[in-house]
Amino acid sequence: MATLTILRHGKSLWNKEKRFTGWADVALSPRGMTEAKQAGQLLKARGATFDLCYTSYLNRATETLRIVLDAMNLSHVPIQKDWRLNERHYGALQGLNWWEARKKYGVKQVLIWQRQFDIPPPPLNVTDSRFPGNDPLYSHLSPADLPQSESLKDTLARLLPFWHDVAIPEIRRGKRLLIVAHHNSLRGLLKHLDNISDTDIANITIRTADPMVYELNQQIVPVSRENLRPRSTFNQFIQRILGRWLQGISR
Repeated sequence: MATLTILRHGKSLWNKEKRFTGWADVALSPRGMTEAKQAGQLLKARGATFDLCYTSYLNRATETLRIVLDAMNLSHVPIQKDWRLNERHYGALQGLNWWEARKKYGVKQVLIWQRQFDIPPPPLNVTDSRFPGNDPLYSHLSPADLPQSESLKDTLARLLPFWHDVAIPEIRRGKRLLIVAHHNSLRGLLKHLDNISDTDIANITIRTADPMVYELNQQIVPVSRENLRPRSTFNQFIQRILGRWLQGISR
């Protein structure tokens, strides 16, 4: 039985401001740093260990991973960065807070972009500073491979080659992996692993710094999934109600 652990980064400064962050390289908030340390402590208490870690190019994920490994006394574990683990690119929404986006585009349209599986926000012009092709960090990639805007479907399509060509071979070699990434890149991976429908994925939210531990069989199919951070019954109820409301209003 193989083990895979996935973790969304701790709360960032823009999470706190309710901004569409996307590929903007925003730092962790003080709360996010605390969340990351607590995630490491939860994993250590469970007896988890890792042979190899993957993360995105974005600071909030790489810093979360560093804090987690420090808390587990695993700072020696190799880390590989992969741009395909980056957050979904929010196109013209990137940098706007929710209220600014609502005022500019309307509540219903913003919710459609947020929750519909295959509908991306308006794309950026390639001359826009928010387009990743204008960031030296991605200069080794073809501009054609870099997003101007993405739906969750697009994000998953970008992520799957990493999963199949990079992660799965290491799992088959017996490596215990930790992947620290972002809300939508991990929602895409969750959708793939758990075979979640295009409709039902709208109701799935991944909490910041909540370690999720998968056990996978020889076919790399999940046998079990465990969230290590306790979730109250009240929060579960609110999450279900919110998911149904968002699904209804975005139709």
